[in-house]
Amino acid sequence: MHHDLPEPELRTYRSRQRNPTDFETFWQDTLSEAGTRPAEAALNPVDTGLTAIDTYDVTFPGHGGEPVKAWLRLPHGASGPLPTVVEYVGYGGGRGHALENLLWAGAGFAHFHMDTRGQGSGWSRGDTPDSCAAGPQVPGMMTRGIEDPHTYYYRRLFTDAVRAVDAARGLRAVDPGRVAVLGRSQGGGVALAVAALVPDLAAVVAHVPFLCDFPRAVTVTDAAPFREIADYLAVHRDREDQVHRTLAYFDGVNFARRARVPARFSVALMDDIVPPSTVFAAYHEYGGPKEIDVWRYNGHEGGAADDDEAALRFLRARLRVVRRAS
Repeated sequence: MHHDLPEPELRTYRSRQRNPTDFETFWQDTLSEAGTRPAEAALNPVDTGLTAIDTYDVTFPGHGGEPVKAWLRLPHGASGPLPTVVEYVGYGGGRGHALENLLWAGAGFAHFHMDTRGQGSGWSRGDTPDSCAAGPQVPGMMTRGIEDPHTYYYRRLFTDAVRAVDAARGLRAVDPGRVAVLGRSQGGGVALAVAALVPDLAAVVAHVPFLCDFPRAVTVTDAAPFREIADYLAVHRDREDQVHRTLAYFDGVNFARRARVPARFSVALMDDIVPPSTVFAAYHEYGGPKEIDVWRYNGHEGGAADDDEAALRFLRARLRVVRRAS
């Protein structure tokens, strides 16, 4: 069933999320600190048994210089710099198994698939710890360090995500002028943040993006992960203003206002995990060329393979990918 506003109201809905006055300074300082360390990736070839795709186990320096894992998948024997997709993972997941997620390399792209610090094991494998924690938290990542934007978990994850682009661009296989970012759910929210923080990307794809419009999300859905924030505030009743101040620095709405690269969104109107109004909130604020697919009868899976097919067409056009002759 539909859990949110009727579609005509979604088409005009606007978030009440506000911009912190020091938003740009906060992120400039965060990324300047991270940029003091070279974003050099170490690659180790992996024998997957596949003949059409070459796979590498990647380690690169993320937030605080801490090692972050990724997979690099390339079309076998590809020569010359390739158009590249840097992908981020949904909540609770990691980079997965080396034999998973073969679409992008199979379609002729270099695929840099970033692990998610401190997650993994919920539904796909992860190999990157999160060494930082601050204060009490509800189980999960949504409230880890939430009382201060400098200690909040997503400051580290978004920094990792920007550094993943830097690391990918330093690889011989990657054309640094043809890099797009992509993700689903949490990964889509991360991709929106990176699209604002790395303004010279070629494109961004955000499928049913999570982490948008926190002021509305935490009151209109009872589903996790947004529920983790409501549970925290149900106990820490005196910290509502403090928590929402932190969240404003990480809200996809505020990043969308600053992003200019061509974007493709998707939204599902029966999604109770990521309420569709929160996706439309980011979409309506998005500052660059944009398009959206609306899936009226789907939940958080969104368009699934249809989303992938549309993203493939979109990125082929934006990254100027030429089909190989058969």
